[in-house]
Amino acid sequence: MENNTFNLGNLLNLIKYPSLTEKSINLYNESQYTFIVDRSLRKDQIKLILEKIFNVTIIRVNTAIIPSKRRRVGRFIGNRSQYKKAYVKLKEGDTIADLVN
Repeated sequence: MENNTFNLGNLLNLIKYPSLTEKSINLYNESQYTFIVDRSLRKDQIKLILEKIFNVTIIRVNTAIIPSKRRRVGRFIGNRSQYKKAYVKLKEGDTIADLVN
């Protein structure tokens, strides 16, 4: 990574929001969390940012780029844009308390 010094405001903009689907909530028992992140981030950058924000130790980061889909609302047809999803595995015993509650 070129620049290891970030301020907290920029970090929060790169991690958009946690994915709160049924599948991702079931993974909480295995210390796995799912986040929607900026598409330009690499795995090592995601690991560094999440460790800094939540103060946890991350073992593994898997990513997936979800393809765009056609969406119809009434008579209008459009496309839902692509996004990147990051699956994060934490060290045994670590949790992200804000998402569990």
